[in-house]
Amino acid sequence: MDPAGLPTTATRAAALVREVVAQPAAFGPDTVRSSPYESDPRRWAVLGEDCVWEQRARPRSILATLTRHYEVPAGGGRGPLRLTAVVTAHRTAERADWENAEVLEEMMRCPSQLLRDGEVLGELTDVPAYFGEALSGYADDILTETGSYASDELGGPHAYVWSQTRIGQFTLAVSAKGSEGWAESDLFDRLRDPHSGMRAALRAEVGRDAPDGGDPPSARPGGTGDDRR
Repeated sequence: MDPAGLPTTATRAAALVREVVAQPAAFGPDTVRSSPYESDPRRWAVLGEDCVWEQRARPRSILATLTRHYEVPAGGGRGPLRLTAVVTAHRTAERADWENAEVLEEMMRCPSQLLRDGEVLGELTDVPAYFGEALSGYADDILTETGSYASDELGGPHAYVWSQTRIGQFTLAVSAKGSEGWAESDLFDRLRDPHSGMRAALRAEVGRDAPDGGDPPSARPGGTGDDRR
């Protein structure tokens, strides 16, 4: 990375994060903003000891973070598809690495998690990959989580996918919570382009080249309560 392109203040990091996080159209022309569209950048989602997600003050180890929420409205025999994108600028690459490690710990500690009243994730499985593994020539770490999503409104269980990459001190994540008519493969298809686009936007901002020239054509795993999901 070009050191001159890396943020060292919360103000600069917030501007960079806003430049990188995906717009609704990145998920497809039928995607619209959810309400609320953006999370409170002063807050951070934490999984409690009771496996319930809650919002707390953003820790000092994070310079800036932003979550956006989107939806593909119901139609064509399918229910709504709920999507998120998150970009976080940590103070150091080590702290960003710890974020991924904590996700793995959370999955083992809480294979079922309450996002908020009436919304539950279950049967969670995480697949990590490091640079050079599972087609990863474009990020320091990749973490893909799959499982089931159920809600009082949409029933279930339905497919759920969450995917995060770490590039230096930054983490970029996308997620999809399915409903009737959406297969897991559909969720991966919806997430691929916005995730790749955010990585490209980040590289443009901080001057980091992809060692292999870019992202692979597919990034599926081989082997919000929580606003980040």
